[in-house]
Amino acid sequence: MVIGPHRGVSMFRTFLSSLIISTCVLIVSPRAEAEDIPIGVAGPLTGQLGVFGEQLLRGAEMAVQDINAAGGIDGKQLRLEIGDDQCDPMKAVQVANDLIKKGVVFVDGHFCDGASIQASEVYAEAGILQITPASGAPELTAKEIPTLFRMVPPDNKLGAFAGLWLATNYGSKKIAVLDDQSAYAQGLAEVAERNLNGLGIKATLRATFKPGETDFSSLISEMKAAQVDVVYVSGYPNDVGLMVRQAREQGLKADFVAGNPLDPSAFWSSAGPAGEGVRFFAPASPVYFESAKEVVAHFREAKFEPDGYTLMSYAAVQAFAAAAKATKSTDGKTMAEWLRESLVDTVLGPMTWDSKGDVQTATYTTRTIHDGKATEDPADNRDCTCGNTTKSCDKKIECTTCCNSE
Repeated sequence: MVIGPHRGVSMFRTFLSSLIISTCVLIVSPRAEAEDIPIGVAGPLTGQLGVFGEQLLRGAEMAVQDINAAGGIDGKQLRLEIGDDQCDPMKAVQVANDLIKKGVVFVDGHFCDGASIQASEVYAEAGILQITPASGAPELTAKEIPTLFRMVPPDNKLGAFAGLWLATNYGSKKIAVLDDQSAYAQGLAEVAERNLNGLGIKATLRATFKPGETDFSSLISEMKAAQVDVVYVSGYPNDVGLMVRQAREQGLKADFVAGNPLDPSAFWSSAGPAGEGVRFFAPASPVYFESAKEVVAHFREAKFEPDGYTLMSYAAVQAFAAAAKATKSTDGKTMAEWLRESLVDTVLGPMTWDSKGDVQTATYTTRTIHDGKATEDPADNRDCTCGNTTKSCDKKIECTTCCNSE
């Protein structure tokens, strides 16, 4: 599960409509469709998590445009097919089958963990290369499907980072660890707590709540009674925002840190000014990477800020294109074998994957909410996960480069 609601519905529907029209124009163009290379992008284009679907779509669309403008793949143009799974696992299976019927040779998606897990079986059976830009559930790659990769590290690495950060910044304080009982949030909380325990720190309070909860009074009373100094909470941004607002109204002064990436606008709509200064953990934003500078400028010229998972989606298409060019093939297994053995240049920097399809480096930061917007906390260095170790690296250098340096 990945957190965040839909925003800008009317604007996005207008965008999506224009995109579909432009796609249709491409399909009926004089150039024979057989000369195109069809690829797919799949995610929640509508519904509560539509904002993230827009990011995936925008990233894939821009990558396709840039690759086609540079001559395509062996002279053939990419054609983008679109699937809306609404983050529903069953709909994701339907989307996967529909994309396969359309002849796609690669899928950039899905977004939510459950959707990616269910769809991966369909793509695997068809031998289709799948690269998810966002799904971090450890069980996604546990089966070691040969044609499955992801552009983000497993969620347990984010939980480990959170545990270390909490120990460093609140080790002598009273810590509450909360989650909304979803598999994603619970997993993050358990890993964070386990890492705290490994450092000799025990949470003062461990509790859960239900998604969509509207009254956190009982939980807030528990936290006040325990005199907690910091609340580590994983859940939907609207829920976390409401919890923070009610906590402030009821006199709880503890700091709040969200264990998962929050959509700032959704969080702020529930928290209001009470959410000022709340932090959350997230992968480091690649918009600051030197490797993404040109592409970020391209997005901004198009009046779109490539935040969230936009550049991960762009990079997924880059990885596919690199594999197709290098192998002169669009066979899923052939491309997958090449990806596992290669260092691939992307907007995220050089990328490598292990035998399961997990990226071999990870970069995380904290971000702070201010007036409804999130900014990455300033730091000259950041922690990069290099295999089983952590290394302090210059913020402007991609983790893969840093991990491979002396």
